[in-house]
Amino acid sequence: MKYVTHTINLETTEPVHIVDITEEVKKALTASCLKQGQMTIISQHTTAFVNINEYEPRLMDDMVTFLKRQVPRDGNYAHNIAPIDGRDNAHSHLMGLFMNSSETIPFNQTGLMLGQWQSIFFIELDGPRPKRSILLHMAGE
Repeated sequence: MKYVTHTINLETTEPVHIVDITEEVKKALTASCLKQGQMTIISQHTTAFVNINEYEPRLMDDMVTFLKRQVPRDGNYAHNIAPIDGRDNAHSHLMGLFMNSSETIPFNQTGLMLGQWQSIFFIELDGPRPKRSILLHMAGE
């Protein structure tokens, strides 16, 4: 068994920003030279997450609208009284309760074993942020 790690760094430009990282993940898998195994993709942040869903522009707009409706930014949140980093971002942490910080995807010689309509997204909930990172950990042969 061989292990390979890779980091994807990116910048987000919106308060809630959904970034399709599928192609970057595929490139990292190809560069690993692994032929079969599994990849874990993990956000290294508490207000940004990883998700597998369909890439369709109107659906992505719907996702952002859904999240903002569920947890409004101007809610009365205790975390915002004295935030650790000076950001009133309780809503971002609370939106994250609907998501996973990581996803694990099997792969074989043909690539990631995603369904026909599945894409991999990095979902920023506390943007904009100049530097965000996603760790890819691949295990295989």
